[in-house]
Amino acid sequence: MHSNVAGQILPGTHCPVFPSDNVWNTPITGLPVNANSATWLASMSSSTTFLHPDYGPSGNPRAPYGIPWVVVRKATTFARLTFQYASESDRRSYPLTASTPIEGGSDRHALMVDPYTSASSPACTLFETYDTYFHPSGRSTAGSGAIWNLNSNALRPAGFTSADAAGLPILPGLVNFSEVASRNLDHALRFTAACSQESYIWPARHEAGQSNTDCPPMGARFRLNASFTLPVSECAAFCQTVLTTMKTYGLILADNGSNWYFQGTADRRWTYTGVDQLKQIPASQFVAVDESCLMVSANSGQALQPGTPSYQASCS
Repeated sequence: MHSNVAGQILPGTHCPVFPSDNVWNTPITGLPVNANSATWLASMSSSTTFLHPDYGPSGNPRAPYGIPWVVVRKATTFARLTFQYASESDRRSYPLTASTPIEGGSDRHALMVDPYTSASSPACTLFETYDTYFHPSGRSTAGSGAIWNLNSNALRPAGFTSADAAGLPILPGLVNFSEVASRNLDHALRFTAACSQESYIWPARHEAGQSNTDCPPMGARFRLNASFTLPVSECAAFCQTVLTTMKTYGLILADNGSNWYFQGTADRRWTYTGVDQLKQIPASQFVAVDESCLMVSANSGQALQPGTPSYQASCS
């Protein structure tokens, strides 16, 4: 499903991060608490856990923690990749080169945004791969690969993975330094949990969980309580911006990993102070929300928008 409504603009490009009525870009302040909220929170040790920003300085200024992404140059040569999970991957050429930044650690994500129109892709195409290895001989490999049109609300086919376990895009859910600096972090954030159940809910498309229904499904969305505050002396402007985002847009469970780790871009401009201030947010201050009423179509990320008659009829 396509939309002509522009969403947030990706820093350094003219590309939206999906249309403004996409579920990632939709406020959830008015949604009801999910009936499973307390059970899911308990499974993630929420009463004793604080949120952890999974990005920031690493001690090596050239290799900060986080997930890197790159804007593709017009003359970039695209490469063919061999995928481990080929049946659920988009088997097309990717703008992966020797200079493409790849995430450190075991996941080895590569996120690439091509703002140009090509013979095979429309302008503003997002390419994401997992377990990525570039080989100049033409034998580049990845565990999986997924491609999105950033001007479209289309989801992946039901049951398909992506570069993460939930079958969702990664880039739209990252804490992006440029967005935080401009105070325009206007979208949901992705996070991980150690235990997820063998199911997924909209807008997720894939599960990678275990047979424990006390754990949240992939795609579950969580909102920071509006009453939670931190003083400016302990939570400066960058920190306050992230708090507001968590209250307004929340977190979406997108992958398995450490409980309550939320992801951001790899950026040399992050500071220890700016990142450490975000470690003061208790997971117990979150609730799971029920966003099923926002769904327009099971195969689309388009969401009903607060203040519209259709939202009032469906979500009130």
